[in-house]
Amino acid sequence: MNFLNEIAQRFPDAVSFAPGRPFEGFWDTSLVHDYLRRFERYLKEEKGYDDAEVRRVLFQYGRTKGIVHELIVRHLEVDEGISADPESVVVTVGCQEAMFLVLRALRADDRDVVLAVSPGYVGLAGAARLLDMPVLDVVGGPRGVDLDSLTSVVREARARGLRPRACYLVTDFSNPSGVSLDLETRHALLDLAEREDLLLLEDNPYGYFSADGVRLPTLKALDARRRVVYLGSFAKTGLPGARIGYLVADQSVADADGRVGLLADQLSKIKSMLTVNTSPIAQAVIAGKLLAHGCDLYGANEREIVVYRGHLRRLLAGLSRHFPPGGGSGVSWNVPRGGFFLVVNVPFPADDKLLEISARDHGVLWTPMCHFSSDPAAARQIRLSFSLVTEEQIDLGLERFAALVARRIG
Repeated sequence: MNFLNEIAQRFPDAVSFAPGRPFEGFWDTSLVHDYLRRFERYLKEEKGYDDAEVRRVLFQYGRTKGIVHELIVRHLEVDEGISADPESVVVTVGCQEAMFLVLRALRADDRDVVLAVSPGYVGLAGAARLLDMPVLDVVGGPRGVDLDSLTSVVREARARGLRPRACYLVTDFSNPSGVSLDLETRHALLDLAEREDLLLLEDNPYGYFSADGVRLPTLKALDARRRVVYLGSFAKTGLPGARIGYLVADQSVADADGRVGLLADQLSKIKSMLTVNTSPIAQAVIAGKLLAHGCDLYGANEREIVVYRGHLRRLLAGLSRHFPPGGGSGVSWNVPRGGFFLVVNVPFPADDKLLEISARDHGVLWTPMCHFSSDPAAARQIRLSFSLVTEEQIDLGLERFAALVARRIG
């Protein structure tokens, strides 16, 4: 990430398909104030707080688990069909903290490992690295997760004396591949988790952004056996600058003294030693947006969904125009059903050195897939993100990318 940021700063005129950031065209700073006032009204009218209590909620440290957990539960019911106990929710400093808390709770000693679908989000690997917790790769494949690979990795790890504690995956439009799990695979994955006594860490930042209008139930919505810890974020659907994430951890666990309680309570204790609590002001802004839209963030993101859908169509059409099948370029790509990303296969190594050449000589940025996977095939793949660019930038960026390809294969 530091390298990508540095490249972008050095070549500010380059068209960038690199960052997986949400579209900025509808942002309005006045909404921040509107959302704060809406949450203040909620505290007074629905919670019955007086002025002093409202000030205390907004200005003081606040509850470690968060102050908007009840609204998050409403939102999950409205948008995802997930029924959750508010006490199973911990509001975090972005989803990254949620990942760290769960991994820290799961790591008891050096035998504990976490599994992750590959290619996958680098933040999970980074959090595990901070905890000296090995990450074992599971093949992703066209259905999002290869269940035979997952079973083999779990059993081989146990045969080596390791303890696979959980498997991390993004079920919808994953970063970096854009691949989603179909409904059959979701049910089979939950059955596998029960059979192998494994937790599933479901990360869902992109699930709203379907290009075909089809939304599949999350693993957590299907989870009747409490095998899923749900990792949520408002970075893509709310405001990324608020840095508000959350987790739903409704599993029953025993503490060191044998007392049984929610996993969320153990995670809250860890959080109290890490960040103490999550900014109440930032939580209030997100809560105000939830309240302003009846806790329906899918509806609140209708304009963004249309934008991302159009961007994906434009990118796919442009790739087909510049690299027609049978044209001899050796370039191919996957076709995700939505999200922010797709993967392009190229007939040459695509590493950081080539990225710098691409930025300097051709004015276009992208992300090498070698950062997301150790699979040798990733060395000749790139990730294109279409969320932040305009349609005009997509056209220009693909022209520049096509010139890079022509130069490499010519």
